[in-house]
Amino acid sequence: MPDPGTSLGHIFTPIEIGGLRLPHRIAMGSMHLCMEGREDAGGRLAAFYRERAEGGAGLIVTGGWAVSAAGAADNSYGILHSTDRGRPLARPAGQRTTALGQIAASTAGTEASIALQLFHAGRYALADSPGEVVAPSAIASRVSRVEPRALGEEEVWEVVAEFAAGAALAKELGFAGVEVMGSEGYLVDQFLSPMTNRRDDSWGGDADRRMRFGVEVATAVREAVGEGFPVLFRMTGAELMPESRPWEEVEAFAAALVEAGVDALNIGVGWHESPVPTVQGAVPQGAFLPWAARLGRVVEVPVVAGNRVNRLETAEEIFATEGVDMVSMSRPFLADPRLIERGRQGRSVNVCISCDQACIDRSIVGEHVSCLVNPRSGHEFDFPVGARTKKRFVVIGGGPAGLEAARALATLGGEVRLYEERDELGGQFRWARQVPGKEDYGATISYFESELRRLGVHLHLGQAVGEDDADLLAGCAGVVLATGVHPRTVEIPGASLPHVVDYAGAFEAGLGDARTVAIVGGGGIGVDLAHLLTHEPDDLFARYGVELPGAVPFGPHRTNRNSGRGRGRAVTVMRRSGRIGSGIGRTTRWVWLDALRHGGVRTLTGLSYRRITPEGIEIELEDGGIETIAAERVVIAAGQERRDELRPLLERLEVPHRVVGGALNPSELNAVRAFGDGLRAAYALVG
Repeated sequence: MPDPGTSLGHIFTPIEIGGLRLPHRIAMGSMHLCMEGREDAGGRLAAFYRERAEGGAGLIVTGGWAVSAAGAADNSYGILHSTDRGRPLARPAGQRTTALGQIAASTAGTEASIALQLFHAGRYALADSPGEVVAPSAIASRVSRVEPRALGEEEVWEVVAEFAAGAALAKELGFAGVEVMGSEGYLVDQFLSPMTNRRDDSWGGDADRRMRFGVEVATAVREAVGEGFPVLFRMTGAELMPESRPWEEVEAFAAALVEAGVDALNIGVGWHESPVPTVQGAVPQGAFLPWAARLGRVVEVPVVAGNRVNRLETAEEIFATEGVDMVSMSRPFLADPRLIERGRQGRSVNVCISCDQACIDRSIVGEHVSCLVNPRSGHEFDFPVGARTKKRFVVIGGGPAGLEAARALATLGGEVRLYEERDELGGQFRWARQVPGKEDYGATISYFESELRRLGVHLHLGQAVGEDDADLLAGCAGVVLATGVHPRTVEIPGASLPHVVDYAGAFEAGLGDARTVAIVGGGGIGVDLAHLLTHEPDDLFARYGVELPGAVPFGPHRTNRNSGRGRGRAVTVMRRSGRIGSGIGRTTRWVWLDALRHGGVRTLTGLSYRRITPEGIEIELEDGGIETIAAERVVIAAGQERRDELRPLLERLEVPHRVVGGALNPSELNAVRAFGDGLRAAYALVG
């Protein structure tokens, strides 16, 4: 363990919460994994948490477990109580407590401690959720679009009691603590906000009565578990909603929670329906620290900061801020379960790239959560680690699919040789890292290069494999063909003119001093390129009208690191049909499209391409109108075609092989599928 004088000395300083001693100051924040409602949830979740505990995690907070059926956002949630006001649930109580017991025991023998999060979705519950949708007032949300039933005055007390019963169950089953989920726009926030609480009884009508529900929950939970059992409360520091509460109410609520017996405050920001990005890659590192730092000055319990902290180095910098005692990192533990261990040892970390694609995008619709850069995450049960072969394997291609295949084969004990025709690994991640907000894609390349070398993979860069290389492949136990894609050609008159380039050329060599650019194709690649071409550094909070909670000493990260290639370019993105950026993830598409609007990008759909001329590109609109888009450079970003030329050779040699990523199917290719293909291919070849 480093001494306090090392670069991560603040992180590895122990801390206590409610008498619970923690080995360091990084909390693994709560993540709903959408496994909690499964019949085999106990074993799967225990394997997930155990791996992170063994990797050095200190305080682990589980995904939210609903305190009742009405508290579950959808059917993927675990439910703590066996009935919901007399209506039986499908899952027996014994099965539920067995699963929770397995989770509680998952950290045994490690430095880690695990706390159960107590959850109630309120009006965020979906129409097909297992219980009735209830809330303080009958006001639907943009998340679920379901009008909830307003809780009766006495019914609110029943919900308070459900939180208390959930806390008592957690203590009985061996959890080290509990956290009340009171942030992100869920039920506690719904009582706090005048936007969602229109009551005029003992639970609403003024600020004190709106605060009452959260305070009563904290009080009841404390009474249920007694003194000496840690109670954390995740509360919202900044709602980031059109009718957000004044800062004075936020401070008053924090103080009231501490008075009620809460041992630590975990500060969240933003509701799920907020029009301000909070977790996407476009949000600079540590941008929302000021809210936690300010609250840390007014309460006498540890304060946990979070939101868009994906590096231990950033967390270390945060600890220099007065008022912040811990940092919560959630998705980084999906990306690298050994995050803390690697930090202690100074090893390369598989950095969370904040893409949301396999985690948040899935969790909001009840799909099994994993990680784009670590597809084994959440599937530890299905892909056990450990050497089981010493045979030789060849991986052809060093993009996402090939990198993961090589890594997995090596961890299974194989002797692996990876051939990449370029001089650098990474495939299309090499281009993605140029895009403002996606700089961390470069960290993925660095991690895999370091990890593959550590695992003994033989890297052959700048070496293509062709028909004459049968000797490289013959006799090996298996081959992974991960040769990827190349840009699709288009049949547009004039496409061969010298000012026309495909997206690969645009990313590789840039577009020079061109002031006007037309992009043919409005998928993810076209959007990324347009963003790169038009982005200029700006202040996130100024753009979205976010006011800081008073003067704070830390806040240099509100501007993205990458300045892009802006300089006032006029860029037009076109798509024949469908929505611009339709292949981009659910929780990030709106952010990237907003960036295009901010950069002055013009977007057009519902058109056909007539011809490309030296002056630009001529299009026909749906109404029959003809328009010429002026463009000094025209970029073709209209899809990809597979590169699988070696498949016939592998079939002739009768070598066991798997084709993965874009080489398998370029249709709707994304990195989630590519990394996942690589993992599955490795396990299939080893058997």
